[in-house]
Amino acid sequence: MTSDIRRAAVCPGSFDPVTNGHLDIISRSARIFDEVIVAVLVNQSKMGLFSIEDRIEMLGEVTKPYENVRIETFQGLLVDFCRAQDAMVVVKGLRAVSDFDYELQMAQMNIGLAGVETLFMPTNPVHSFLSSSLVKDVAKWGGDVSAHVPDTVARRLTDRLRPQ
Repeated sequence: MTSDIRRAAVCPGSFDPVTNGHLDIISRSARIFDEVIVAVLVNQSKMGLFSIEDRIEMLGEVTKPYENVRIETFQGLLVDFCRAQDAMVVVKGLRAVSDFDYELQMAQMNIGLAGVETLFMPTNPVHSFLSSSLVKDVAKWGGDVSAHVPDTVARRLTDRLRPQ
């Protein structure tokens, strides 16, 4: 039985930078949904290591193998972005119980505000400790993060954080 209903999901985040943990969630979502919209949050009050344009470019490079993934940016409420994209599911990766506490509150608010559902996807245990902040800290001090980020991201981190 086939369905004409398009199943779209949003994977939101700052992706500063994208890690293998993010990519794991995106790729698994791409197997489940017809379309996955990777939504890069534009937070004017927070200065990231990489510009929004750089993050979009890196995400575009690392998600190229997935024909049903596209990259967009958003500001404001995630539920407004979801409605504008006609996607009523948000996919969030969970690394630990501490993630769940915060994400559950967000999920309950999103369902209450706009009927947007949240799918919690457990992170592959290989990536359970991984965060963009940790990757940046390790890279800043010259540590090797190549096992934790795609090659293009590792190169950009090295270039960005190399002492001038």
